[in-house]
Amino acid sequence: MTDSTRQADVIVVGAGPAGSSTAYWLAQAGLDVLLLEKATFPRDKICGDGLTPRAVRALVGMGVDVNAPGWARNKGLRIYGGGLKIELPWPELASFPDYGLVRTRMDFDQLLAEHAAKAGARLLQGCTVTGPILHERNDRIVGVTAKYLGEEVEFHAPLVVAADGNSTRLSVAMGLRRRDDRPMGVAVRRYFRTPRHDDEYMEAWLELWDGQRLLPGYGWVFPVGDGTSNVGLGLLNTSKAFQNVDYRGMMRGWCAQMPEEWQFDEDHATGPIRGAALPMGFNRQPHYTRGMLLVGDAGGMVNPFNGEGIDYALESGRLAADIMVQALSRRTPAQRERTLHEYPRILKDEHGGYFTLARVFVQAIGDPRVMKFLTSHGLPHPTLMRFTLKMLANLTDRRGGDAMDRLINAMQKVAPAA
Repeated sequence: MTDSTRQADVIVVGAGPAGSSTAYWLAQAGLDVLLLEKATFPRDKICGDGLTPRAVRALVGMGVDVNAPGWARNKGLRIYGGGLKIELPWPELASFPDYGLVRTRMDFDQLLAEHAAKAGARLLQGCTVTGPILHERNDRIVGVTAKYLGEEVEFHAPLVVAADGNSTRLSVAMGLRRRDDRPMGVAVRRYFRTPRHDDEYMEAWLELWDGQRLLPGYGWVFPVGDGTSNVGLGLLNTSKAFQNVDYRGMMRGWCAQMPEEWQFDEDHATGPIRGAALPMGFNRQPHYTRGMLLVGDAGGMVNPFNGEGIDYALESGRLAADIMVQALSRRTPAQRERTLHEYPRILKDEHGGYFTLARVFVQAIGDPRVMKFLTSHGLPHPTLMRFTLKMLANLTDRRGGDAMDRLINAMQKVAPAA
């Protein structure tokens, strides 16, 4: 590699949804962007693979063809709890499409990374970033060291984006620690060959029992459309029982309770049960420091209400790119810095109040009595459940919405930013 190929306007570390979104929007604006991914595609990620209309909106905005083969479309959420089953179509809104999608991360991430590359980003796979390069005078990040093609190399840029997921080694190396006052989740999932692979609804099961204990979280069945479904559990650490749960054992027990014809059994599993941590509610801050911006899981941008992270990953990538484009067009270092410091503020304006509401909610459902009350008394009321779906999936029209939208928007405004 020549010295010139190791220079860029922006380096993005990690080609998951957040990194690829950032790189795409930067490249669209004409900036020279290096997108560094330690794995080689295709590669898997532990995820439910479900995309709500919020994520679909972000993909459509990026020009991704969601009508191409490989996308399983669904029209809403089917919820089980308290002995009841209720089907809730995605709300009809001006701001969002009225359908969701499912696509496995095995090719979803590759598709997004290639989409960024088509827009002009320079994608380097098999490139493991080993640390930040800091300016000797002001401790500002000016590049990264990496292992690439068997060599130790340096890449240089005035701005670096940490899109390296929950463990975000780059952020840790820059001195950013995880906040312990934010909820964490754990998700486990497994794929099964099942006749339910082309269901029109994604499913959420609200009662997760570990022996006699009702735990905060939900089970899911998301139809992939290729003969398999993604079946999994997501749990929150707000319950006292969290540390002692055997997630894989619980998953096996939960699947064993399902109807036999659904085939959620060992004979029809296509691989092992796999798990991952879910960093929630802006659990790593600040989102900008000394030349580095955090996007997606690196900045703890998973929604505590429903465990969804892809939509916030995609949205944070676009926001971060917009800010960097503006900053790099400023004439003086002081002006650039002022612009970059807007990024955390805009993120908090956009999602901070909502994440605070979610944090209050997940603390409450950590108490099994609250969880039991909600499942037994909430589900029989379709209007309340429609409100809950909008709230949990963060789907409202900000302007000109209905009474539910106005109430949810007002609650977000008065809640202190996360």
